[in-house]
Amino acid sequence: MKKKKLILLISIILFLSLTVSFNNAEQDRGTRRITDSIHRDIHVVKDNFRSRETQQRYASHEVLVKFKSSLSDNEVETLLDVYQSQKIQRIPKLNVYQIQIPEHTSVEEMVYVFDQNPDVEYAEPNFVAHITATPNDSLFSDQYALHNTGQEIGVPGSPSGTARADIKAPEGWEETKGTEETLIAIIDTGVDLLHPDLESKVVSGGRDFVNDDFDATDDHWHGTHIAGIAAAETNNNEGIAGVAWNCKILPVKVLDEDGDGYYSWIADGIIWAADNGADVINMSFGGEADADILRDALNYAKAAGVVLVASAGNDGDYVLYPAAYDEYCIAVAATDYNDERLDWSNPGPEVDVAAPGERIISCVPTWYWGQGSLPYGYAGGTSMAAPHIAGLAALIKDLKPWLRVDEIMDIIRYTAEDVNSGTSPGFDEFIGYGRINMDRALVPIKLTASSGK
Repeated sequence: MKKKKLILLISIILFLSLTVSFNNAEQDRGTRRITDSIHRDIHVVKDNFRSRETQQRYASHEVLVKFKSSLSDNEVETLLDVYQSQKIQRIPKLNVYQIQIPEHTSVEEMVYVFDQNPDVEYAEPNFVAHITATPNDSLFSDQYALHNTGQEIGVPGSPSGTARADIKAPEGWEETKGTEETLIAIIDTGVDLLHPDLESKVVSGGRDFVNDDFDATDDHWHGTHIAGIAAAETNNNEGIAGVAWNCKILPVKVLDEDGDGYYSWIADGIIWAADNGADVINMSFGGEADADILRDALNYAKAAGVVLVASAGNDGDYVLYPAAYDEYCIAVAATDYNDERLDWSNPGPEVDVAAPGERIISCVPTWYWGQGSLPYGYAGGTSMAAPHIAGLAALIKDLKPWLRVDEIMDIIRYTAEDVNSGTSPGFDEFIGYGRINMDRALVPIKLTASSGK
C-alpha cells in the first residue's frame, strides 16, 4: 500500500448498504463462495458501513478558506502568519486554501476567526463524506438491472425478480452503444487498471489525490465495482456488460484503502476530471455537511459541460451531499428487482430518479478474492444505482452532443417510469420521477415534463 500523509486522515464511509444475502441471512455481511457452476467464484462483497455516530465529521487540525480575489499571495501569507497557520495546499481553480491550524485551537474557533476577516469569502471545516443489443458476456444473465426476465438473482434459491423491472438497456442499445470519445470519470477509491473487463476501457492511469500521483489504482474495491456498472467492456464473451458499451473510463482516486478521504480531495478530483475531458462524473459517496468548496467544484464542472451524478445515501434519512445540490447533480435513489424502492434509500425533494441498487453484480479488483477466483462480486446501495444513470448520461451526450447539461438531466428525469404510481403518483421524494428507462431516454424525440419539482 502506498504511504499516506498523516495529516490527511478523515473518514468516508462506503455507500454500501449491502443487503445482498442468501438463504434469508440478511444480516450476514461477510463474503461467501457461491457453489453454482457459473457462479462458483463470485462472492458477496463485504460491507464496510459505519454508523453516523462513529463517523468523524471533519478533519481535526485544518480548515478550508477562500480569500477574496483582491488579496495577493504575499498578503495571504501574511494573514496566515498572523493566525499562526500554515498552508497545506491551494486549489487554484477555486482559490481555496487548505490550512493547518495552530495547536491548542479548535476547528470551530479558527473557522469563526477567519469568518470575521473582511478579506475572507468563506471559511469552513474540511468535512467528511460517506462512501454511497443483447451482449454475449457470460454474466449478463445475472444483470437484472439491465434486462430483467424474472430470473433468480444469484444462485438457485435466491429471490426472483419481476419481468421488465429493469432500465430497458437492450432496447436503448438499439439506438446507441456510445463511442470511445465519451468519457465517464469515476471519482472513488480508484479503478483496477488491469481488470479484464476494464483494462481496455480506462484511458490512462488517472489521478490519485490520496497519494498525490498519477496512478489511480483501486486498493479498496468500491471504485472498480462502480466503474464496471457504468462502462465495463461489453460483448467480449466474458464477465459483465456496462451500461455505456463503448464509452471510456477516467479513474480518479479520492478515497484511500480504508475508504477515508477529504472534501478537499473530492473537490480536487472533480476539477481535475472536468479539466481532463470528462463528459460525465459519477460520485457514489456523500456527506452530511453542506460546504462551499464542494458547491464551487460542482459549479466549475457543470459550467465546463459535465453531467454530474451522485448517490442519495443508504440510511433512510435525508439526501446527502453532493447529491443534495439539486441545481448541479442528478440525485439517485435505489430500487430492487421488483421495481420497489428500497427502504434504506434516502428520500428527499432533491431525489431525481432511481435505478436498481440491490444484488448488483459487477467487477472487483483481481486481487480481492484471492488467486483463482473470478474478479466479480455482488453489492448493493445507492452507490450501485448511480453508475447506471452515469452510463445513460454518457450515451445521451454521445448521441446528442449539442444538448446542454440541464437538457440531458431533464431527459433522464422526464423519461423515467413512475413505477410507484400506485402509492405515490407523479414526482415524489422516494424515487423522484421514477426508475430510469433507457429505451425512452434515447429515442430521437423531445419530451417535456407534465409536472416537476
